[in-house]
Amino acid sequence: MGHRREGPPLFHDRLRQVRERDRHYLFVCSQNKLRSPTAEQIFADHPGIETLSAGTNHDAETPLDDEMLRWADTIFVMEKTHRAKIQQRFRAALGGTRIICLDIPDDYAFMDPDLIALLQARMARFLPPAPSV
Repeated sequence: MGHRREGPPLFHDRLRQVRERDRHYLFVCSQNKLRSPTAEQIFADHPGIETLSAGTNHDAETPLDDEMLRWADTIFVMEKTHRAKIQQRFRAALGGTRIICLDIPDDYAFMDPDLIALLQARMARFLPPAPSV
């Protein structure tokens, strides 16, 4: 007879932990006043994710730092310039963290309904499905 390893399979344990843990989504714009805080707020209650937001500028409401980047599983930037700044200034803290550009221009006020609709459309494929009731 073959030998069976005792205990649960380690690979499946790791998969279960990944599924059970919320994903950490970091939203980034320049000043952290309009676009990224809107994204943080509208997705904060989505099941399966935790959200934070920050700005790339040194005088942002919440300036981006190494700790935030290490916390994030995925970073969502509003413009390509934000991705370039992050890659230049925070290369060591990034590791292999994926940066996704949502291509949302700085044309909206905080919680603008058009901004919310655009964020929801651009983020739809990245949001985990809501659990079945």
